[in-house]
Amino acid sequence: MTADVQPPRRALIVRGGWDGHQPREATELFIPFLEANGFRVEVHEDTRVYADARTMSGFDLIVQCNTMTVIQGDEIAGLRAAVEAGTGMGGWHGGIADSYRNEADYLQLIGGQFAHHAGKHPDERIGEQSDNYLPYTVTMTELGREHEITRGVDDFDLVTEQYWVLHDDLIDILATTTTPARAWDPWKRPVTSPVFWTRQWGEGRIFVSTVGHRVEVLEDPTVRTVVERGLLWAARTA
Repeated sequence: MTADVQPPRRALIVRGGWDGHQPREATELFIPFLEANGFRVEVHEDTRVYADARTMSGFDLIVQCNTMTVIQGDEIAGLRAAVEAGTGMGGWHGGIADSYRNEADYLQLIGGQFAHHAGKHPDERIGEQSDNYLPYTVTMTELGREHEITRGVDDFDLVTEQYWVLHDDLIDILATTTTPARAWDPWKRPVTSPVFWTRQWGEGRIFVSTVGHRVEVLEDPTVRTVVERGLLWAARTA
């Protein structure tokens, strides 16, 4: 008698938007990982699939890497319905935390939105992405030190974009970073923002990393480990 063979879980990748975040290259980095963990991966280059309720009901995980752009009303409604019904969702940086600025319903779903990243001193800027690359520390919270996504991960340092995030208190914050107030900044005290967080929405789980500006950041061993764990955590469970 043979054991029952479970069908593969299905992951949807939706990518696009600003090319500076390397949506194609960044998502390709994680496809082998997902396949090795039992997912059949389907890739879409736009958001139209979100409006197809029958198709969306078959996915166990949505990985979104789509910075800015515009989403239609039926698409955001379909995305929210899928997550509420149990489809997990995860992503990194602007691909999930700076998507669809035209839709408040998307912001409510994710729980946090990119607002700013501080830059170098104006005299040091050269008009490139590197103008916003600053050294900073990612600090684990007490929850983060215990959570399965970040258990065993210590505070760590990066040199990349440091997201200032507007967020609500329905998110569970696993790590934070603090943007200092420098002499030339208009804000006058440090601002602490979440770096990694989770969110329960209906039956669905959401994982967000604000770290992941480009492939070289996602290839950092600590960042990659957390993102991979986050995607698996978010995916629909039996």
